[in-house]
Amino acid sequence: MTELEKMGQRAVSASRGLARLGIKAKNDALCAVAKAVTDNSDRILRANAIDMERGRQNNMKQGLLDRLCLNPERIEGMSDGILKVAALDDPTGEILGMWERPNGLRIGKKRVPLGVIGIIYESRPNVTLDAFGLCFKAGNAVILKGGSDAINSNKEIAAVIRETLEAKGISPDCIQLIESTDRAVTDELMHLNKYIDVLIPRGGAGLISAVVNNATIPVIETGTGNCHVYVDATADFDMALDIIENAKTQRIGVCNACESLLVHKDIADEFVPRLAERLFKHKVEIRGDETSRLIVPQINEATDEDYGTEYLDYIVSLKIVSGTDEAIAHINEYNTGHSETIVTNDYANSQKFLDEVDAAAVYVNASTRFTDGFEFGFGAEIGISTQKLHARGPMGLAALTTTKYIIYGSGQIRE
Repeated sequence: MTELEKMGQRAVSASRGLARLGIKAKNDALCAVAKAVTDNSDRILRANAIDMERGRQNNMKQGLLDRLCLNPERIEGMSDGILKVAALDDPTGEILGMWERPNGLRIGKKRVPLGVIGIIYESRPNVTLDAFGLCFKAGNAVILKGGSDAINSNKEIAAVIRETLEAKGISPDCIQLIESTDRAVTDELMHLNKYIDVLIPRGGAGLISAVVNNATIPVIETGTGNCHVYVDATADFDMALDIIENAKTQRIGVCNACESLLVHKDIADEFVPRLAERLFKHKVEIRGDETSRLIVPQINEATDEDYGTEYLDYIVSLKIVSGTDEAIAHINEYNTGHSETIVTNDYANSQKFLDEVDAAAVYVNASTRFTDGFEFGFGAEIGISTQKLHARGPMGLAALTTTKYIIYGSGQIRE
């Protein structure tokens, strides 16, 4: 038996104990973990500093360095996120319906934990804590495989969690971190279907594609974010510029950042120069079509590849469109099913956009940056699902459960 199989066995055992744990015990443990993380912030920051220095030496992109970076404020935010998860209602045990059949059988549907969840992720040590908090509250054990770039940070965060659980009399194997950075271990993890019930990849397109195409475990696909903002003919210019500036530049290395812009042709001559001025202030490179480049010559030429790219950088694509129909068609061709927004004062166009754009989150007059478990009121999130089965959009507690039927009888037999 390999070390990873032994880890799987321990996770299954821990998940069964966790499923029996009462809500008070789970919440007490989560609050203790939140306090332990802040109490040990210096220890975690020292480990993160090692990862950051290595990232800089390896010429990691600025957006990825931002994902990797921890500071006292971010650690406090991580801890606060766990407290918010503790304050949420426990989804496990919820009865989703009960009905009676003509033969007297009473059939109900009950929400239960998935069991053991595997998560493969890159560059984001906060995922270690977020993933534990959500999985634990929903009654699941979790096996984590973080990227090599964040290995020191992940090890310290996981160690703090395990120490806290053990002190509370709870199996520390509710969370296990794979410390090996060998890719062969990742491949083995993707085939550990005897022990892991579902696998969730969080990272770039390459990682997600590798997991989806190679795993023998059911996968919840958390997609990349080629997110669009479409500025309609009736848009308030100041609102549109504020939304675009926020969606593109607040944090460039996140999946809900705007990567592509569409502007209605009737306002392009007036709006595009103001757009360029706003984005150039942040040193954002705009790659646009011929029409936009005639309006602002400093805009670089876009290719078809640009329109389908998640840059995670100070780059954005731009296309001038004839109207809402063309904007929707363009988005549905190039988007990744993540988050899309229209800026408009035309109610009919806003409803058409909401109805016809194929994405997990579709907005009217708001930044795509709100696609987030915290912002949606779910507490922390496990990721943004861009698939259409089981879970879609920000995945909170309910997405980490499944259901089973419970049937009450009084001696019925089938004839």
